[in-house]
Amino acid sequence: LIFNCIIFFCLIVLLLSSLSSCTDDLNTEPRVELSLEQLLQQDPNAITGIMSKLYGSFALSGPNGPESSDISDNPGESPFLRGIINLQEFTADGMKNRWGDNGLDQLTTASNWDENNKFFRYLYNRVYYTVPQCNNLLVVLNNVDVPNKESVISEVRFLRSLAYYYMIDCFGKGVLVTEENVGQSAPLPEASRQQLFEFVESELLAIENSIATSNDYGRANKAVVRMLLAKLYLNAEVYTGTARYTEALTYTKKVIDEGGYTLATNFVSNFSGDNRTSPEIIYPLIADALVSQSYGNTTYIVNGSMNSATMNTIAFGNPGGNDAWAGHRATKAWYGLFGDLGTSTDDRAQLFWTSGHQYEMTDYREWTNGYPSVKFRNSNYFSASTPTVFSGTDFPLFRLADAYLMYAECVVRGGSGGTLNQAVDYVNALRTRSNATTITPGQLTLDFIIDERARELNLEGHRRSDLIRFGKFTGGSYLWPWKGNAQNGAAIPNTYKVFPIPLTALQANPNLTQNPGY
Repeated sequence: LIFNCIIFFCLIVLLLSSLSSCTDDLNTEPRVELSLEQLLQQDPNAITGIMSKLYGSFALSGPNGPESSDISDNPGESPFLRGIINLQEFTADGMKNRWGDNGLDQLTTASNWDENNKFFRYLYNRVYYTVPQCNNLLVVLNNVDVPNKESVISEVRFLRSLAYYYMIDCFGKGVLVTEENVGQSAPLPEASRQQLFEFVESELLAIENSIATSNDYGRANKAVVRMLLAKLYLNAEVYTGTARYTEALTYTKKVIDEGGYTLATNFVSNFSGDNRTSPEIIYPLIADALVSQSYGNTTYIVNGSMNSATMNTIAFGNPGGNDAWAGHRATKAWYGLFGDLGTSTDDRAQLFWTSGHQYEMTDYREWTNGYPSVKFRNSNYFSASTPTVFSGTDFPLFRLADAYLMYAECVVRGGSGGTLNQAVDYVNALRTRSNATTITPGQLTLDFIIDERARELNLEGHRRSDLIRFGKFTGGSYLWPWKGNAQNGAAIPNTYKVFPIPLTALQANPNLTQNPGY
């Protein structure tokens, strides 16, 4: 596994000396006795551990377990994946959190967003932790030889692009820091959404043919790069004002036709403790209940959705008690898409805990309002397992089902290179897998696709972006429970399509400006 060398690596390299705001983008000089370059010159195979640390930055909080942090932010609250769930899912229609934390409450009600919200700062800081680490390593790799050097360099550039993708999507602008800036101290200029888009696009196009076609589990390969490129193009109209659905379809087809992935036979196996065996997961963020513990990987989803007061947590691989945090529940905007859950034949409709809970979320802070999602669980699908405090379920950041739905959307939106019949076949493959009724070509509309994306992909970090792309996130044309801090939903301003730039970032770099409306 790629995490085997984490401890070794973390004791040596790529630790920031200070990250009071994580927005001093160039303050990345490590305080170590052995430099990264010297380490790799002495032991080129150490690149495996170094890459483990880099990949782990998207799921783990720090080098020494769940209480440690690579940055000065709270190690439990600030991990990258936890930020993706908070900002992509709880701000949208399908999931709400009840804890009432200052900052998190504003996310779950899509109201009163401002530059002081710590949860915006957490994700921003994580991007600007990961990016400089990639830059440092790229500089060193220019001067040393390591096994599969060209592919390794491409992986590093992919991880940097992935971090920037969330900057583009969530904040709409930032600072473009590359290996060319290593060693500079002056604040860099603000980069627009268009500039960041063009940089990420150029990086992914440049590495498409140099990254390995296949790779170790949990590491990027050619299909992973293509999937991120397809995602970038799918949202291009939001990001740049210019639709790129033909390009999105081109790269989605490459993932489907050349990636070698197939649908898992059973939907829920993709979200179980042994999901690393799934033939469908294109790119996972790895979790392990023993060696890569974090409050920010799928532990946040599994534990946060459990409460032994109303649920049998043991059945889902969680021991219960204090380890079931009673935080997250779905709303009728998600489970209502299945109709009557009691009579629905769709297997995905059965992934909600209804006993002891009410359908309507009249009070989002009341645990029994709304249905907890049991889509993600820490129990194995194919074998017996013992409940553990931390989750060992990997997070499927990219999977084939998403590519099928992206193909269908691009076709319906007029992208060239695909067919309506093939799009319907892909959608029906997903629905047949879950025992849902199949659809006809006439039923494949954009309204159907956005609902099917919710049925298939909710809690996987896509929902807010999807709603924005479909014109349903801001305004009042589509309301959901507690949108705009109203039980039945209220309009929210168009400025909420991006989050505010954190105050700490503005203070650290005078070249940055706040997003309109904040």
